[in-house]
Amino acid sequence: MNKKIGFIGCGKMASAIINGIISSGFVQKNNIKGSEINPEIAENAQKRLGINVITDNKALVIDSDIIFLVTKPNQVSEILEEIKPELIQDKLLVSIAAGVSTTKIENIIGKQRVVRVMPNTPALVLEGMSGVCKGKYASEEDLDFVVKLLSNIGKAIKVTEEQMDIVTAISGSGPAFFYQVIEDMARAGEKLGLDYEKSLMLATQTALGSAKMVFNRGETTVQTLIDNVATKGGCTFVGISVMKEENSAKLFQDVIEKTTQKACELGK
Repeated sequence: MNKKIGFIGCGKMASAIINGIISSGFVQKNNIKGSEINPEIAENAQKRLGINVITDNKALVIDSDIIFLVTKPNQVSEILEEIKPELIQDKLLVSIAAGVSTTKIENIIGKQRVVRVMPNTPALVLEGMSGVCKGKYASEEDLDFVVKLLSNIGKAIKVTEEQMDIVTAISGSGPAFFYQVIEDMARAGEKLGLDYEKSLMLATQTALGSAKMVFNRGETTVQTLIDNVATKGGCTFVGISVMKEENSAKLFQDVIEKTTQKACELGK
């Protein structure tokens, strides 16, 4: 892939994407460039990533075919106004700014190809999950390209703009929810007399293995996987019964619903 990719912002998420696509060979290192306005931050990012990191967003856009906007949501408008003159129509803008819709971006920069991405932090260990949607002027080919690129740091799926807040709740915020479940299980083991670090390892590896079982289930349903472990009258069956009595399904429904609502509010 000979296209040049530029990253406005070289923080953790941008670094994860850059490292993933370089290590996979998807893009050659010399075709990737970053920008950071602060010279010291730019220098550190250049050393860390092994790519050219400059301090001029406009120059980055001019020299790039695909521009990743990896900044805080409150910086988006200012940066878009800055780079707008350099965004000719053959360039693709990929925004990772949480809560900022493609419509908002298009209202600033006009009839420009825009793809929006909601990634998550496990991208840092190449196990990310990204939701991807396109704006009014982007093509299906643009969408396919971004999905393929992001597959180098985990998995990616296509969704509609209207579904992005749900994606934010499930996978964007989801890592923190799973961390909380793992921590709660580990602390429960500790209270019952097991060393915390051992209890944490048990909970963590079990979560990892269970996730892989779900991914590899084929035609088997998740409920069947549950039933295979929770045989009637056994230890697991008792635990599942407690979860049902405490209505864990409603708990997670509320968690995802309220998080989705908050994501929607932030996008307004």
